[in-house]
Amino acid sequence: LKFTGRARIFESQDTSVEAILADKVVSGDVVVIRYEGPRGGPGMQEMLYPTSYLKSKGLGKECALLTDGRFSGGTSGLSIGHASPEAAEGGAIGLVEEGDTIEIDIPNRTINLKISDADLMTRRKKMDAKGKSAWKPVQRERHVSPALRAYAAMSTSAAFGAVRNVEQIERK
Repeated sequence: LKFTGRARIFESQDTSVEAILADKVVSGDVVVIRYEGPRGGPGMQEMLYPTSYLKSKGLGKECALLTDGRFSGGTSGLSIGHASPEAAEGGAIGLVEEGDTIEIDIPNRTINLKISDADLMTRRKKMDAKGKSAWKPVQRERHVSPALRAYAAMSTSAAFGAVRNVEQIERK
């Protein structure tokens, strides 16, 4: 299975659902939901709603979904989760821009953002230059409890189990 499509960028599951339900996501789109990983969420919300709504709109086989969040066994369609490193950790998913072309090649286990390495480096430098506001979702209203803030500060990458590790705080 191979899929090539146009990136649609969402900084939360909620904004992706709003766009899907408002018919702003169309056939051929790659829905990119970022800042839903262990640190960015924090806590890795399940991405069942976006996949369910894509399916209900007849787009289940016409779109792909890429996220640093997680899925359960109820997900269908081309859905790629647990992208690591996540956007909040400086992962490439945080550098994808609206309209970028993304190629997904399941047999070869690759996901390619079709921009040059130089452009990717320019985007990374621009993001890093934002200082404390770098690698954070833009305009997302979400109450995060003190317990989840502590989890986010200590969490490891989803690639390593998204477990708490106090050394994560000590390295900052």
